[in-house]
Order: sequence, then C-alpha cells, then structure tokens
Amino acid sequence: MAVKITGFGCYIPEIVRTNEDFLNHKFYTETGKDFDDNPQVIIKKFEQITGIKERRYVSDDLNVSDIALIAAQKAINDAKIDPETLDYIIVAHNFGDVKHGTTQTDILPSIGSRVKRFLKIKNHRTVAYDIIFGCPGWSQGSIQAKAFIESGLAKRCLVIGAETLSRVVDPHDRDSMIYSDGAGATIYEKSDDDSGILSHESATFTEKESHYIYFGETNNKSNVSDRTGYIKMYGRKIYNFALSNVPKAMKSCFDQSGKDIKQLKKIFIHQANEKMDEAIVQRFYKLYGLEMPDKIMPMSIDKLGNSSVATIPTLYDLFLKGHFKNQTLEKGDIIMFASVGAGMNINALTYQI
Repeated sequence: MAVKITGFGCYIPEIVRTNEDFLNHKFYTETGKDFDDNPQVIIKKFEQITGIKERRYVSDDLNVSDIALIAAQKAINDAKIDPETLDYIIVAHNFGDVKHGTTQTDILPSIGSRVKRFLKIKNHRTVAYDIIFGCPGWSQGSIQAKAFIESGLAKRCLVIGAETLSRVVDPHDRDSMIYSDGAGATIYEKSDDDSGILSHESATFTEKESHYIYFGETNNKSNVSDRTGYIKMYGRKIYNFALSNVPKAMKSCFDQSGKDIKQLKKIFIHQANEKMDEAIVQRFYKLYGLEMPDKIMPMSIDKLGNSSVATIPTLYDLFLKGHFKNQTLEKGDIIMFASVGAGMNINALTYQI
C-alpha cells in the first residue's frame, strides 16, 4: 500500500524585501565587531553564495496559524474533501505565532489546534498537534502521516509547514537576509495505484551538531538594553555537516525505493542556500558515479528566500502550477524531497507521481 498526496496548497506572502532593502543595515560579527566590507559588498557576496535576491514577509496582522490556515484551505479544496473527514492535522513550525514587534513564541494552544478551530472542524477524532523538527518539519510530518495511514490509524491526514522567520531575525546579523515567511500544506490518503511515497529516511545528529542553530542575543553589543533572543546559526558548520551527511541519507532513501537512479526526474530540496543545495545534489549523484543532471533541482530561493518548513511544499506547489517554464512531471515519474535543519535533522522521501 502506498500513501499519496491528493491535495496541495501554499501561501506566499505579498510583502517583498529585496537585497537593496538591507543597505541601511549595520552588520556586526557574532562577537560584535564591525565588518571591514561596506553593506553593498556584503550583500553582493551574500547573493553570490545563497542565490537570494529577494524574500517574502507576512503583513503585521498575520501569524503562523493564519497562513497555515490559508495553505490548509487551499489543499482541502484541491483534494475536494470535507475537513471533517481528516484524522490528523500535523503542523510543522519552529516558533509558533510570533506577534509583530516581538520575538516571543506562542504555541499555547498548539498551532495544530488553532488551525483545526479556524477550519471549524467539530469532529473530536480529528487529532491536531505540532512538530518541532527544524527545516525538515514538513517532510517529517509527511512521514508520520504515511505511518498513520499504513498502520490503519488514519485514512486522511493534513500536513502543514508554516513559518514567520522574519519576526525572529537580528537586523545586525548578515544571516537575517536568508530568512523569509510562508506556508505549504498537503493532504495525504491511501493510494489506489502505484503512486505515493515509496521510501523515506530520517536522522538526528546531536553529538556536536545540536547547537549549530540556536537562539542568541543581537550582534550589536553596544545595545546593552536589547536582551531579545534571535535565531542564530553557525553557517559554515551547517554547510559542512549538510555536505557530509545529506547526500548519504538521500542515497539510502532512494536505494530503498527499488528504482534506478536514472528514473529520478526531480529533486525538491529545502531552499536553504543555492550553492549548498547544488553541492549536496552533486555529491548525491557522485555516490552513483554520475554527474548531476541538468534541471534536476528546481529552485525558488532567489525570489522566496528560506522559509524553513515551508520551502519544499511551497516549491512543489509552484512547480505543479506551472511556475517553472518548460519543466513538467508526468504520471509515474519518480521524484525526491530532501531537507536538513536544526537538530541537526535530516530526512528524504522518494515519491512516485
């Protein structure tokens, strides 16, 4: 028995922030020292490395639960189902509802419970909960949905990835330019043919890696009154970790599918950093003694930035809706979803259209 996606939806915020919007920012190192380069040089190097030219932010009146609802409603409509028939609502996020003007997280009640209430679902057997798994959260939620359906505990699951990272970034940290907001949602049901999730792989590394992403103080050490916590990361350590471990997890996942690597049509990878993603996929193919095929890896990071749990479902939804010219998928095609994030967590899924 396979478990497949029967509905898809996403929410892309309307507010666009270009790289030029950061020209007036004063950036400091994590120790509080000024950078030798001026903002123009910093931004140019940033764009060359990450591929990000602009990103999307939510408006002040929207929270994670709001955009999760929008994406969920689109997925429900796409699947043409009654939300009362959902057995599980699984919401992946990292910081919950962060009110505009603060970095305080709010997950009481859970975002899943809020989405269920917003959908006006009265069925008490619709179980709603959150998962905190870093950027691979939507993928991990998809793996859990598959397990519920295959075990007979569920027939239909809604999995959402939603985040508003723009509200937890330090304006004096260069890494703040990476992050963005967004939401993506999927409906999973039992497949009546060969389509669906073929295999999956997950791992968590904590010996040295658990602190690679953390909440820390502003880089502007002169502002002693700012005791706010902001999202921080050791970018070089994450980069090296990802290149060493993600390709191996992807290969293990794909090998379990029983398919030939030459059948793989597309890889929808977490939109973290363009050069890092390219290096991961190149190393993945080298494990098979092959070169990375042309156009195997659709990218949305240049326009949407890194919205964490929302990047993969948003990217895939855009792809299915024809936003990538001259790139299509057909029934029976094999694709892969792959991600890396806080924890350090890794996962991958092989999927047949």
